[in-house]
Amino acid sequence: MLNENLGKLIEDYDNRYRLVIDIARCARKVSKKAEAEGEILTKKPVSIAIDKLAKDRHLV
Repeated sequence: MLNENLGKLIEDYDNRYRLVIDIARCARKVSKKAEAEGEILTKKPVSIAIDKLAKDRHLV
């Protein structure tokens, strides 16, 4: 698995489609916030979103 947190999230979520939607929403928020602040992201927004969701669910 490319991102170990993704594996943990898949196990934690009952529905994979819900997981994809939550990751996409979080990634859009990360992207919009970075753009508004003029910040250049070194990681892709989806990777940041996966890590953030795993952290919020205390899986890390």
